Amino acid sequence: MIVCQDVILTTLLCLVKSIKHNVKVDSMPTILHIDTSARAFDRLRSSHNSISRMLADKFRKQWECKNPNVKVIYRDIGQNPPDFINEAWIAAVFTPDEQRTDEQSVLVSLSDELIDEVIRADIILLSTPMYNYGMPAALKAWFDQVIRVNKTFSFDLSRGDFPLEPIMSGKTMVLISSCGEFGFHVGGIREALNHLGPHIEVASKYLGVEKFYEIRSEYQEFGDQRHIKSLNEAHAAVADLVAKLA
Repeated sequence: MIVCQDVILTTLLCLVKSIKHNVKVDSMPTILHIDTSARAFDRLRSSHNSISRMLADKFRKQWECKNPNVKVIYRDIGQNPPDFINEAWIAAVFTPDEQRTDEQSVLVSLSDELIDEVIRADIILLSTPMYNYGMPAALKAWFDQVIRVNKTFSFDLSRGDFPLEPIMSGKTMVLISSCGEFGFHVGGIREALNHLGPHIEVASKYLGVEKFYEIRSEYQEFGDQRHIKSLNEAHAAVADLVAKLA
């Protein structure tokens, strides 16, 4: 397993830049950083770390180094998963605000909080592993909580066969994923099995995402030189994308 070696150097550079830079806070974008892996990331641990968390942490730290006053909202749904929606929740969200009971207001309070985080974000930094060729259950639960009629999308049958439209716009999503196998890219040998990135890209449109980027590390279950190469390429891609976006 490769351990990121540039943490101390990056931290020192950030301290220097934070002293030198005189950047207006209001000009900085807001990043919503969401981690979803059931595994943790601990720099002091040499094995069994979450690769997706590690790469997202590097992305965020490099961004903060370049723009020290960036605003960051952090949510760890791998360790604190949102509730699954149920029939009572569905009834509550389709009930007008002024007509909801106290119990219904409680039911949708987490959804309101999560949606508010999305509204405030310019960039959604989402890290996730691939579980059984798709999303972790916690991530699916998050999407179900935040993609909500009259909150993040509108519904109008006068639009014909495409009645749904996102309410928000102009957001960017950076998806950082890790896979045990390989070949999930377009044209790859497992493209048809990839129910992670394509699903997230489609769902994110109803959160106002207009620019979508994915950085993927593969071959984790093989643990061979291909995995090392893929992970190194992912680290390089993180640096390149930060340089492009920040």
